[in-house]
Amino acid sequence: MPGNLPVEEPARRLNGPAGPREIDVDVHSRVWLGWDAYFAVVWVGTVLFVVGGTFPAPLAVQLTACGLFVLLVPWYLWRGRPAMHTDGEDERAAMRYVVVATALFTATTWMLPESRLATFALVPQCFMVLRYRQAMITVALINILPIVGWAAIWRPEAGLVYFNGVSGIVTLVFSLVFGSWIIKVIEQSKERGVLIAELDASREEIAKLSAERGALAERERMSREIHDTLAQGFTSLLMLVQAVDSELEHDLPGARRHLALMEQTARQNLAEARALVAGRAPADLDDGSLADALRRLADRHHATLTVTGTARDLSPGLEVVALRSCQEALANVRKHAGPDADATVCLSYGEEWLVLSIRDTGCGFTALDEGYGLRGLRARAREVQGTAEVSGRPGEGTTVTVRLPLPRPARSTG
Repeated sequence: MPGNLPVEEPARRLNGPAGPREIDVDVHSRVWLGWDAYFAVVWVGTVLFVVGGTFPAPLAVQLTACGLFVLLVPWYLWRGRPAMHTDGEDERAAMRYVVVATALFTATTWMLPESRLATFALVPQCFMVLRYRQAMITVALINILPIVGWAAIWRPEAGLVYFNGVSGIVTLVFSLVFGSWIIKVIEQSKERGVLIAELDASREEIAKLSAERGALAERERMSREIHDTLAQGFTSLLMLVQAVDSELEHDLPGARRHLALMEQTARQNLAEARALVAGRAPADLDDGSLADALRRLADRHHATLTVTGTARDLSPGLEVVALRSCQEALANVRKHAGPDADATVCLSYGEEWLVLSIRDTGCGFTALDEGYGLRGLRARAREVQGTAEVSGRPGEGTTVTVRLPLPRPARSTG
């Protein structure tokens, strides 16, 4: 009812995951044609009831009563219907409509008691446009005043007064019960409409946040891929350029060897760039198994590879994590371990875990300075429910251990 719940717009346009759609915030607003039809039926029924009535009123009184009753129709269309469509938001206008309609109805019933049938049309309107307490008082007056006024004016027989009094009390009780039901229906309609609107707004917000999170995750993934492939390749090229520059005058064979390595690195970078653009697996995984890809990677970094356990087919995502982790670890060996450091890579296939270990004999570290590369390495492992650990001591080298969960092999049913 007005004042009990905030007045919402009858409809709201939302852009949900399935596209724009119209949301009914006030569900009961869709049934106004039904209410109009109901009021029309009650009005016509009242007219027929009056025409067929036997109350002995003079012709002038009957015509006056009919004229007052007919005025209820334009008054409803002019003031009542707009007040009900806005849920009585304009309280003064709503009260004005109810007061005039009640006066016309009461005056009519005093002259023609058969017109009390119109009570069934006025009572719902009161509950639709007035506050609860005001509606209860008005409904009581609508049921009581017609009988009291009719009895005072026409002085009917006691039996007739008794019959109409009992009928009025029953109608009053029915009106109050029916009105309370109308209130609950309207309140539930509004609450459901508001909840539906809030739910759709929440879905829209969730979809928006999900899209933003997906875009952020994709940017983070691309930045890791670029860091682990292209950026490291360009770093290698810069180092090789410096080596060639220092060897041109006194070590041409060494310079040619480094130039060949530069060409190989550039081709590898080009293949990685094409794979990134196409969304394919890393170029190293295009041909052969994970062990073959790690062996080629180890050869480029002058490291040794050892494979233990029974090799098995892995998901592409797991192979990418293992390959990128090895790339990052070997790149860190080249940058931080020292020029004389050796590196070994161990790939171990277990029943439940794939363990990748990269050890070097470099200078180690006192306090680990975890940069973007190591953070990306740990993030990759977490994406597949794995772990990545870095350990080392000054003068004793560094060890990077990546543990990735393996799916259990399917048992043969024989």
